[in-house]
Amino acid sequence: MVRLDDYEKRLLSGKEGRLKQVCLENILRYAEVLGAEELCEVTKATVFFGAHNYLNVKPSDNPDEIFSRMNLAVDEILPFDSTYENCYVQSCASPCDQYAHEPFNQSAEFFHKNSEFLEQARGAGVVITGTCAPYLTGWLPIRGEHFVTTESGVTVMGNSIWGAMGNSDGIEAAFWSAICGRTPQWGNHVEENRAGTHVVEVKAEVDSLLEWDLLGRAIGDPLATRAVPVISGDFRGVTFQKLRQLCTTLAIFSNCEMCHLAGHTPEARSVEDALRGNRPAGTPVIDEPALQKAYEAVCDPGEGEIDFVSLGCPHYDIEQIKRVADYLKGRRISPNVHFMLWTVYPLKAVADENGYTRIPPLAPITLKGRGVIPGIVEGEALVCPKSITGWGGIDPETGIIKEYENVNRGKSIKGKILVMPGSKGSNGWSCYFAAARVAGAAPLGWIFTRIDSSAGVATAVLQIPTVVDFPEDRDPCRLISSGDRICLDGDTGEVVILEAAGPASPGWHGSQPIRPRPWPMLG
Repeated sequence: MVRLDDYEKRLLSGKEGRLKQVCLENILRYAEVLGAEELCEVTKATVFFGAHNYLNVKPSDNPDEIFSRMNLAVDEILPFDSTYENCYVQSCASPCDQYAHEPFNQSAEFFHKNSEFLEQARGAGVVITGTCAPYLTGWLPIRGEHFVTTESGVTVMGNSIWGAMGNSDGIEAAFWSAICGRTPQWGNHVEENRAGTHVVEVKAEVDSLLEWDLLGRAIGDPLATRAVPVISGDFRGVTFQKLRQLCTTLAIFSNCEMCHLAGHTPEARSVEDALRGNRPAGTPVIDEPALQKAYEAVCDPGEGEIDFVSLGCPHYDIEQIKRVADYLKGRRISPNVHFMLWTVYPLKAVADENGYTRIPPLAPITLKGRGVIPGIVEGEALVCPKSITGWGGIDPETGIIKEYENVNRGKSIKGKILVMPGSKGSNGWSCYFAAARVAGAAPLGWIFTRIDSSAGVATAVLQIPTVVDFPEDRDPCRLISSGDRICLDGDTGEVVILEAAGPASPGWHGSQPIRPRPWPMLG
């Protein structure tokens, strides 16, 4: 039997309204399942609200009906019109941007439906932030403060980094607590349950965010249920970002709700402090091979073209945004990669103010090869990274590429600066290009990564400005994209990329490549 205080008895009697009554009834059932004997007051909460796709199992145009059935678990329809007055409540990540839907290929109908949900929550007292990183918008529980959250990574962070108290309750329970202000006093809400259970000794160098990420997986994969790891090692340069990475990954690969980093987190001034006099149930060791194993587990074998990059889960802070902006300066821009960076709305405004969302136009990039046919031409590049089959690969009258597997099939070489590694196929490779010249459909200029005999004959026949033989680390097929505006100097052998084909700014839904530094292989 759960002991109730006077306020809780008042709620249970219905004197504070049916909504709060139902929420407390649910909390009491939850407490009985856990074996909790009393409740505690919740003063911080995040709620997962919006037109999320899992709600589609309850088709209805009435948000109150959906909310009641799916989040309150009752058949009666109760309006979501209030939250607990002493609890600061923020909305979690939304299934739709709050200002636009076209960049995400979402319908206007879905956008407006989501807006209705958010308006309902706003009316109930929820602060609409739409983020999985509520600490970026002021949601910061202090040590000893009881919280509920719909984000598993935030649960680990709240307990570990700030010393606040919370469990991984779930979406429904977060609503109940945010509305009635109570949660079972169980698990991490009880002081003695927060002691470390295992001591993890780290005997590997852990410095970069990726390495902290891998550490989280290496610890989390074998971790026992309800374990509280005490992590010990020679850690230097520990930052909030690194701890956030560790906590988030721990939450993904285990049901861990709290960890201690000896000498760094508030309840672990030392290993002994974190254990609170208890003997550890285990003492696993994380070494270089363990991190290597974690790294290999998250990498797919083989390779392929990148067409989509998404950064910011959890949402990026302003330092991370700046780092991305700095990385993109002077980099090649590909129109074939859709790049998205996610953050909170206030930090988007800060990023705008500092110019991080407006990457300046790229400075011209110069490649140096060997000029073989003199002349200077400027025009649009057409890159064929696997060349073109010469015999029948193009229509000589139009210059249109006919080769079935060519990435540029259907495009014309006429008037373009053609970029390719060399020739391919028949010894008659040159004759179709020669025929295109006679028909007036020849390229404007030619760039070969490496000259070969067939390409040499074609170059001698066409007599258009040509540059060949580039250093291995300056391969024009890799550094130039189709659609780039380039200048080719057949006298000096210089090729200058004047303007990239893609937009000059990544914005927030742009098309930019990003190739992070590969993590060094271990062992």
